[in-house]
Amino acid sequence: MDFAKISRRHLLRGSAALTLGSVLGVRSAAAADTTIGFIYVGSRDDYGYNQAHAQGAAALKKMRGLKVVEEEKVPETDAVEKTIESMINLDGASLLFPTSFGYYNPHVIKMANKFPKLRFEHCGGLWSDKDPKNAGSYFGYIDEAQYISGIVAGYSTKSGKLGFVAAKPIPQVLRNINAFTLGAKLANPKATTQVIFTGDWSMPVKEAEATNSLIDQGVDVLTCHVDGPKTMVENAARRGAMVCGYHVNQSPLAPKAYLTGAEWNWEALYPKFVKMIAAGEAIPNFYRGGLKEEIVKCSPYGEAVSAEARKHADDIKAKLIAGGYTIFKGPIMDNKGKTVITAGTDRGQKDPELEKMDYLVEGVTGATS
Repeated sequence: MDFAKISRRHLLRGSAALTLGSVLGVRSAAAADTTIGFIYVGSRDDYGYNQAHAQGAAALKKMRGLKVVEEEKVPETDAVEKTIESMINLDGASLLFPTSFGYYNPHVIKMANKFPKLRFEHCGGLWSDKDPKNAGSYFGYIDEAQYISGIVAGYSTKSGKLGFVAAKPIPQVLRNINAFTLGAKLANPKATTQVIFTGDWSMPVKEAEATNSLIDQGVDVLTCHVDGPKTMVENAARRGAMVCGYHVNQSPLAPKAYLTGAEWNWEALYPKFVKMIAAGEAIPNFYRGGLKEEIVKCSPYGEAVSAEARKHADDIKAKLIAGGYTIFKGPIMDNKGKTVITAGTDRGQKDPELEKMDYLVEGVTGATS
């Protein structure tokens, strides 16, 4: 399929029509490629958040009729507005993916209002019906993959002490910490998780300090929710601990220490978006999915993962893909002894209560602020 000349009119609806170069399927020399812009807050080879998006952009580069332009290390300030305008005015971008969480409000909203004939897709889940209709947000239920990592971690720990290096205590981060811990307790009811918050998405020095501090306290399996897991993975492996990755597959960094990981699957989603646009299908302004929708995935198991752990994790993963399995199923208490999900209550992935999660579950130690 040739994706040249995606219609701007249809981009307003989150969809587009195709103009084929000729009936023979050869694109006309006069037909320009459709240009798609990607903006990253960090390096696109960070073995983390930005690399996951860059892998998705790379998948689009393989599709005929598309031109992809990228800009990395763009801060969450009005600098992203300048980058967006440059991509539009100089490169002719008509579909933009500003990927960092902090880009959206006010920057993406401002640009979407300024360029109402273009389409803006933001990763992070902040769109509301009060926002421009030519903007949208997409995100994945990556806590499903974190839950699977937790199961593997629960089987793999010898001390029963797990560690989590986290950036900020916002709902999505807390949701990942809690899912990881609930998965671990499913495999090992005595497992506990110690969390250290660094304060921001990319702070390698503090991430290294947190990793070493957790290991000094007896933690022998670690994971994280920061932009670049490379620091945690390499430091933990150097200290003899095992790791579960995040964002992308970090096993090349620590082949013997890597157990599994929670990965984004933008390589599947971005081509899907473009194909939906080309087919005239509307992309919902608020787009979500998990393992079943192939928006997230699990890293392959490392050599240290036991057959028992693999079987249990695979069984639960199959149930999540099939649908109907609930991670946050009551009764669940927080780490202060308060019941946060009552017995008989299931909080499925679309439950709005999960979008505003502000607690850590029983078995997790670490302050939320």
